[in-house]
Amino acid sequence: MTVPPPATALPVPSLRRRLAAFVYEGVLLFGVLMLSALAYGLATQQRHALVGLHGLQAFIFMVLGLYFTWFWTHGGQTVAMKTWHIRLQGRDGQPVRQVQAWGRYLLSWLWFLPALAVAYLSGQHSGRFVTLALLVNMVVYAGLARLTPQRQYLHDLLVRTRLVQVPPAPRKKKR
Repeated sequence: MTVPPPATALPVPSLRRRLAAFVYEGVLLFGVLMLSALAYGLATQQRHALVGLHGLQAFIFMVLGLYFTWFWTHGGQTVAMKTWHIRLQGRDGQPVRQVQAWGRYLLSWLWFLPALAVAYLSGQHSGRFVTLALLVNMVVYAGLARLTPQRQYLHDLLVRTRLVQVPPAPRKKKR
């Protein structure tokens, strides 16, 4: 039996691996958000998408926050992170604390908010402009990780967490 390396000695996952997990997370969250929006619509008897829009947005924001913070504080991995063998941990290798998880969730909106602010403040609300702004912002934000120690994202540096690549679990032998 081999002894696993110390948690602080685990390698940092490649940017490609992290972005693949990011995209896969989006696919998985589509279902979570559809069910959440349906539950909100039924609970509030929402009949039109624009009626109660801000309430729905706040509800979705909280659902996402609960989703991520629960997984990060209970094993350090969302479903997509497990698939791509990525785990979130404290900088010291310890499990993520609740306050760190919520801080990371709030600061991770840096992936999107600057682009959305540019679109809003410039008055450009077309789908093409917003999509392009989001893509540019995401590429720049992901690229900034190349400039940080251990190639971590800015939000991880600020809340003292880090993403690590974990070895896949050994497969169980068939009997």
